[in-house]
Amino acid sequence: MSFAVVCSDLTFAWPDGTVVLDGLDAAFGTGRTGLIGVNGSGKSTLLKIIAAELRPASGRVSVDGETGYLPQNLVLDDAATVADLLGITATRAALHAIERGEATEENFAAVGDDWDVEERARAELDRLGLRHLDLDRTVPTLSGGEAVMVGLAARFLARPDVLLLDEPTNNLDLDARRRLYDAVESWTGVLVVVSHDRELLDRVDEIADLRDGAVRTFGGNLSAYEELLAVEKEAAERTVRAAETDLRRQKKELEEAHVKLARRKRYGDKMYESKREPKIIMGARKRAAQESAGKHRIMHEERLADARTRLSEAEDAVREDAGIRVELPATRVPAGRTVVTVTGLPAPPEPEPGTLAELIVRGPERIALVGPNGSGKTTLLRALAGERVPDGTSVRIGVDGVRYLPQRLDVLDDGLSVFENVRAQAPSATPAEVRNGLARFLFRGARADRPAGTLSGGERFRAVLASLLLAEPAPRLLLLDEPTNNLDMASAAQLSQALAAYEGALVVVSHDVPFLRTLALTRWLRVDRETGLTETEPM
Repeated sequence: MSFAVVCSDLTFAWPDGTVVLDGLDAAFGTGRTGLIGVNGSGKSTLLKIIAAELRPASGRVSVDGETGYLPQNLVLDDAATVADLLGITATRAALHAIERGEATEENFAAVGDDWDVEERARAELDRLGLRHLDLDRTVPTLSGGEAVMVGLAARFLARPDVLLLDEPTNNLDLDARRRLYDAVESWTGVLVVVSHDRELLDRVDEIADLRDGAVRTFGGNLSAYEELLAVEKEAAERTVRAAETDLRRQKKELEEAHVKLARRKRYGDKMYESKREPKIIMGARKRAAQESAGKHRIMHEERLADARTRLSEAEDAVREDAGIRVELPATRVPAGRTVVTVTGLPAPPEPEPGTLAELIVRGPERIALVGPNGSGKTTLLRALAGERVPDGTSVRIGVDGVRYLPQRLDVLDDGLSVFENVRAQAPSATPAEVRNGLARFLFRGARADRPAGTLSGGERFRAVLASLLLAEPAPRLLLLDEPTNNLDMASAAQLSQALAAYEGALVVVSHDVPFLRTLALTRWLRVDRETGLTETEPM
């Protein structure tokens, strides 16, 4: 099989010395590959190296053809337009100039053979559900999901030989995700996608698992891969049981050997004291017995050490990926207590029965905000947080400890370490208390001293979450905007468990329906530009 992307002996470390990749080999061929792994394993770094966004310290990357890369977090210029994001502004400007009669050589050169650039751009936007977007619309007017979809449209429009996507379903509503799934399934070139989206990963041709510094590739989608892992895990668990049995046997044999040696020693000492044989013979027998006892003891101790090693190796084979262990402080809000009141909610042009003009959150309510991209979910969440309240809207907070987790995770100072960021939110906590708290978020030892600017998407999420949950005062109203976007599957499960036990008020925006179903939600609210804010049935 020929490979379009070949990575040989790649090594990469951040400026602070943190090693991400060390002698990594990987290859990707025609078809769709899902690249998975725990947060911080180097998935995003590997994509950036393949896309020539980062340079490895050593090693070589060979790419056959043009590369298109969609990063996990798009950095967008507020002055940019949809046409700018699509990369067609210059061609479009030259085309319009020619239509006005400016038939210059420069304009014809800029257009080349791309006379239908606008039609193709519109077709790509339509395919991804962005028919409503004007090419001159600016970035600040786009929702997070719309910006991601325009970025995807730009990559699909360019039709690169190798397409690299890093968490492309982040911030996408259910309809947008389905359109992305269809686009991915129709891709005929080389596609490597980093994702934790199970539905997307069930549409790939192979899974590449980046684990412990190496890539293992398996044919088939995520479900097939997990079935294979289940078989491997079952075999590994049998090996653990066998190793435990062997360890117990070796311990027993060592104890029995000690008993036998002790008996022989007592017998030999008795014979020596009774002087039944010549002294020289007795001395020789004693030395021989000591040597034999020593060899016997060493043999059994070596067997015991070998058994312990086999058990450790067997246990490593079945060890689960580390997940965050969020232990929320005392955050209980009494039932019935008003946590937040929002009045004067923006009304749609033609309000329907059931449209809410006021939102009241009481006690430990758990509310999901759902709806299509661009409908105003994040706007409402920011209003609840008191960050940006629309004109005519009033927000009254009834508790201390309002914590807001934004989509873009831009609440950290990239120049400070994880420890320094978190301690700034909890100034009265001792350094030991902060570090103990960070350890529950998998920032142990030197990891807590890494600059925030060097973190992967998942690591950054954990750092932001730590800064919110370890802050003073303790959170009593949590506002989460797409919290599972950058979490690996183990950490997402741990987050679900922590939030399920949370006793404060919770308002969460998410398109991850399986995640929402784990939270024991008390209310589901739908945000829509056509109907406003309404109560809706659980999904």
